[in-house]
Amino acid sequence: MSLQTTGKKPVLTAVLLIVAGVIGFYGSFKLVVEKYDLLEHPTKALSCDINPFVSCSTVIDSWQSHLFGFPNPILGVAGFVAPIAVGISILAGARFARWYWIAFNAGLFLAWVFVTWLFTQTVFAIGALCPWCMLVWSATIPLFWIFTVWNLANGHVTRNATLQRRMRAFLPYSWVIVLINYLIIVIIILKHFPCSSRPSSADPDRRSPARRS
Repeated sequence: MSLQTTGKKPVLTAVLLIVAGVIGFYGSFKLVVEKYDLLEHPTKALSCDINPFVSCSTVIDSWQSHLFGFPNPILGVAGFVAPIAVGISILAGARFARWYWIAFNAGLFLAWVFVTWLFTQTVFAIGALCPWCMLVWSATIPLFWIFTVWNLANGHVTRNATLQRRMRAFLPYSWVIVLINYLIIVIIILKHFPCSSRPSSADPDRRSPARRS
């Protein structure tokens, strides 16, 4: 794997931005659709309500899913347009100012922090997992880690020549950070969600009165 740093158009970087952006956008859009479906049919189980531990409706009904006063997926639908646009622009040969790369990287960092917080909330507070949320996580993680390494390697974030050289050497192996991030999530999920016959919150008959009202 080689994400070019100088002299050539960074095609793989652009492809990463576009593919991950599309995946994240799709996951966010599906969450918006599920939220709309939930509002229309409050007592009906959603298509992603699979079992007691994998239940979109449980997550969508939580206060964490409306952290800023509106459904979080709206942020994803709007936000994932950015990496898609940047990726297409790179393929078209566009060049951006240093401040733009720093701002874009800062946005990816905030997105990673947000999905990491949402992950901890779904596992430790809500007690259920949402498949579409996990799809958004899976797109955000490589977007942030790999692009950050690429950005450092190209000197967009720092002028430190030693750091740039080290990041260029590490760039082909930047997927290792992504893999570690994924593994941490998987291990926590497997440890926190043992097999259990606990009643499903996705069961329409077990939903809260507020959901049935």
